[in-house]
Amino acid sequence: MSLKCETERSKTWKDFGDGVPCVLGIDEAGRGPVLGPMVYAAAISPLDQNDELKALGVDDSKALNEAKREEIFEKMNNDEEIQQLVAYALRALSPELISSSMLKRQKYSLNEVSHDAAIALIRDALNCNVNVVEIKVDTVGPKATYQAKLEKLFPGISICVTEKADSLFPIVSAASIAAKVTRDHRLKHWEFKEKNVKVPDAGFGSGYPGDPNTKKFLQLSVNPVFGFCSLVRSSWKTASTIVEKRCVPGYWEDDEEEGKPQNKKMSGWLQPKNAEEKVPKRNVYFKERSMRNVVSL
Repeated sequence: MSLKCETERSKTWKDFGDGVPCVLGIDEAGRGPVLGPMVYAAAISPLDQNDELKALGVDDSKALNEAKREEIFEKMNNDEEIQQLVAYALRALSPELISSSMLKRQKYSLNEVSHDAAIALIRDALNCNVNVVEIKVDTVGPKATYQAKLEKLFPGISICVTEKADSLFPIVSAASIAAKVTRDHRLKHWEFKEKNVKVPDAGFGSGYPGDPNTKKFLQLSVNPVFGFCSLVRSSWKTASTIVEKRCVPGYWEDDEEEGKPQNKKMSGWLQPKNAEEKVPKRNVYFKERSMRNVVSL
């Protein structure tokens, strides 16, 4: 996991259906947790195979138990007949990518991150020669605004953005299963990049803020200087509150040099110093040496 996000495809995604009209569904897993990636998935299937898709047993991933989700996802990956019925692609957004996006000075909200992941998956299907004629999407934010955005980007395709799409449309249910199983696997088999991360004996839990094991992990693993490891979405209020309480106060050299009061919050450097300031001020090192950015060569 890193700040990069690549599209991962199932075996039959490229050129799926050999030109037959297809429906594409999009859903995500892991929007709310403070730990682990958020996974966006798109599923595609021939438009006239809706009943066959239902027969596979797809449903909103939250309505299926883990064993059933695993069974269906295994067929999507290894059963040749099912691979001709449905294919999928996904984008796993790491905790680091989510946090760095949300903590930019120019805010890049989780809704925008989500929209861009969905758009990338639709474009990938079209670039892989899939004849997408319908798109079903589980909404993120106001559905009318989201639908208008997609219709502008993908004219000529029938698009439906709605709540509970994973329960209404089998193709979105298939995407929901791909996203959920993938996220669960990656969280379960997480390999820490950092050394000596303290994990409770019972593990770090589901990653949701209300999970007792997740709470215990956050309290135990926070480093007083470096904050949290890369498993944690540091931009989440659950995590940032612990950083402010448990970590060493921030010290910003520029504030002292400019005669401003010290901002004691670790996240203070992310906030504008005043209403007029739009970009970070140049460091005094560059000012004293009359150094300027090169704008042309």
